[in-house]
Amino acid sequence: MHHIIGFITGVCGGFFGALVGLGGGIVMIPLMILWVRLTQHRAHGTSLVAVVFTGLIGAIAYFSYGSVDWRVAGLLAISATITARFGALFAHSLPEKKLKKAFGIFLVCIALLLMGKGYLFQASFSASQGVRIIVFLATGMVTGFVSGMMGVGGGAIMIPPMVILAHMPQQMAQGTSLLAMVPVGIMGAYTHYRLGNVDKKIALGLVIGAIVGGYSGGTMANLLPEFYLKLLFSAVLIWMGIRFIRSSR
Repeated sequence: MHHIIGFITGVCGGFFGALVGLGGGIVMIPLMILWVRLTQHRAHGTSLVAVVFTGLIGAIAYFSYGSVDWRVAGLLAISATITARFGALFAHSLPEKKLKKAFGIFLVCIALLLMGKGYLFQASFSASQGVRIIVFLATGMVTGFVSGMMGVGGGAIMIPPMVILAHMPQQMAQGTSLLAMVPVGIMGAYTHYRLGNVDKKIALGLVIGAIVGGYSGGTMANLLPEFYLKLLFSAVLIWMGIRFIRSSR
């Protein structure tokens, strides 16, 4: 029974996560808590196991359409992999109500920036190559910590700088973020596993479902117009932000 529930949860999270360039944890975590009654910590840790495969399979689907930048993914992954472990340790030891609220507000602001991109920020955000590298490394550090702590892939943090600063198409930014979150997810999942925050009963079904859903979502994302994809992604960020804010009360 746990394998079936895990599979359905993985399909939902993998499909939605790959569709909008996220790891799918924001979908899988609430479902695991609701359906399997996992604790918050175990849901986060188990989610990261599936995020690894959602990112990998989703990135393969995006790559088949030429929508992955290996260099930017490498920059993001280098620093994110280092901080993912600390995020997982922090989640294991501390309550994060205030941090959840701040993160929710941050996501809503990023969504508004993305929707305004092309109208308000096109001329003011033409950064040099050196500045972009520094920004991507810094973005990776924040992403890794948040990923390890929240049990998510971190695409919500990685994608906006790629779209706004590097002027990447939305599909390219989403494919690149999926690739970058693979090593980040491995580090976070391993740390949570060592802390006892991975539920083995549901993990296998979750991974298989994430593979199926991740490839389907990544393929569909490349068939949608960029405008609607960006609008969908912004709506997801706002929904995520409100959810984090409300859960912090």
